[in-house]
Amino acid sequence: MSGTVTGQGSNSAIVRQFNERVILTALRRLGEASKADLARQVNLTQNAAGQIVKELERQKLVRITGKRTGLRGQPATLLQLDPEGAYSIGIKLGRRTLDSILVDFSGAVLKARQHEGPLPRPEEALKLIRDDIAALRRGLPPTRRMRLAGVGLAIPYNLGAWRRELDIPAEICSAWNGFDFTGRLRAAIEAPLFVENDGTAVAVAELFQGHGRELDDFAVIYIGAAVGGGLVLDGQFRRGATGNAGDVGLMPVAPSRLSSAPPPAGPYDILLSRASIAALVRHLRANGVPASRVEDFEMALAREPALVGEWLEDCADALVVPLLSIAAMLDLQAIVIDGNLPRALIERLVERLRALLAAHAPEARQAPALRIGTIGRNAAAIGAATLPLHESYGADQGVLFGA
Repeated sequence: MSGTVTGQGSNSAIVRQFNERVILTALRRLGEASKADLARQVNLTQNAAGQIVKELERQKLVRITGKRTGLRGQPATLLQLDPEGAYSIGIKLGRRTLDSILVDFSGAVLKARQHEGPLPRPEEALKLIRDDIAALRRGLPPTRRMRLAGVGLAIPYNLGAWRRELDIPAEICSAWNGFDFTGRLRAAIEAPLFVENDGTAVAVAELFQGHGRELDDFAVIYIGAAVGGGLVLDGQFRRGATGNAGDVGLMPVAPSRLSSAPPPAGPYDILLSRASIAALVRHLRANGVPASRVEDFEMALAREPALVGEWLEDCADALVVPLLSIAAMLDLQAIVIDGNLPRALIERLVERLRALLAAHAPEARQAPALRIGTIGRNAAAIGAATLPLHESYGADQGVLFGA
């Protein structure tokens, strides 16, 4: 993560503002750093970095948190983003859950609201989100509401698609198809709205609050009602031409061996039909285990280890070829696996995947390194909440990296 605007003839005010954003972006990703750390990270002199930090302290965007001890020389002063510098609201609208959170400038969650149940109609979802935003705004003291940077929305694109694979009622799919949800929401709220695919939002969360503090090149696979993903390259999350970069759910895979799986339309199925909570729920219900309500589903995970194990094996088998393909194409440092599932089940899945990948890695290539996600259920909502803060206070990706 490096690069600054320099050069003769540049407008000094623009250069200074941009370098402030570079410092803030670096600090958001590092979490905590000294002035010397920041100078190295963004290719500035220590004096220049120190002047920028001083200005950011004046703006109450950065604060001193302590001293780094145990090393030679004078202890370095450590800096963090000032939690009271700004605030943001993140919304994750999914096919089984609606999560809304309020975060401070450092990304810490201050308040959260959660709704669980089947995918609602668009008008109902709009009302729920508007009510959540209003309630979360009220959670801020009036003097701080002016520092709300905006609302981030993480939403699966094409919510009305894949009815067969995800067992969504036809009338719900029909209601979502052609409905301009983001346009309606933007018109209904009194704050800037930033929208990303939910898989990309998960990658944003990992980049700034998880494995991205160590890795520059990784993919994220997130198992929710469907399965999605996001991509980070050169320390930057990537959207792709249509906003679907990293969307592994539509990768072709062999048909499932589970008797509960619907027959595919051709010789191949798609990954979300096998590696998803929808597939697990379908397998439980096909074997007489209620799983429509969240409490039923959670109880079934504990009481039906054999059925859950059958799905896990099928899920892992379906993921092997997509993960090997991603690794071969992108040459990543790691692939992060996360999901809206109990941590123990994610750990079992990753353990099984490591064994399968090691057995099927091609000659002269190692199996891709796997890491377990650091955030879990709230990953997409946290990523969504990060969007307004990054867009308002972060450095532009294209200027930094020539994208």
